[in-house]
Amino acid sequence: MARGKTEKVRKLEADFLAAYDEHSNALFRHCLIRVRDREIAKDIVQETFSRTWLYISEGKKIDYIRAFLYRVANNLIVDGSRKKKMASLDAMMDDDGYEPVDETLRDPADIPASREAVALLKSLDEIYRTVITMRFIDEMTPREIANTLGISENVVSVRIHRGIARLSKLMNRERKPVLP
Repeated sequence: MARGKTEKVRKLEADFLAAYDEHSNALFRHCLIRVRDREIAKDIVQETFSRTWLYISEGKKIDYIRAFLYRVANNLIVDGSRKKKMASLDAMMDDDGYEPVDETLRDPADIPASREAVALLKSLDEIYRTVITMRFIDEMTPREIANTLGISENVVSVRIHRGIARLSKLMNRERKPVLP
C-alpha cells in the first residue's frame, strides 16, 4: 500500500515539475505585463506554483493545468492590487528612471504597429487589456482564456473584438495630425 502511494506522489511531482518547466516563463511574462514590477511578478509566479502544489497534494484533480495556473496568478494579481495601489510604469520611469529590461522576453515593440498598440494597451479597461494580453502576448486560445478567467468563450471573443476596436480607435486618434 505504501509503495503505491509513493509512486503516486512521484507521478504527481513529475507532472508538477513538467508543468513548471512548460509554463513558468510564459506565466512570468504574463504577470510582468500585468503588474509591471519584476520582483512582484516573480513572487506571484512562485506563489502560484506553491498554491497549485498544495491543491494537487491535497488529492484534488486539475483538468487543464495551464488554465488553472493562469487563474491562480490572475487571482493573486487582483488580490495584490486590492491591497496596495500599484505605481504606474510611467511614474516609475519619470520619477525613478526605472526601465524594465528582460532579454528573455519577446519584445512586441520590435513590430512598429505593435509598439504603438502595447503603449496604448494600458489605457484600455482592465477586462479588455487582460484578454488582449492573454490572446496576443501569452498566445492563449479563447477557450484557454475562458477556462482561466471562468467566463464563456463567447464573452472572451466579444471582449477581444471590443478591445481591439477600442485599441484601433485609440491608435487612429494618436495618428491624426493636429492642424495649426
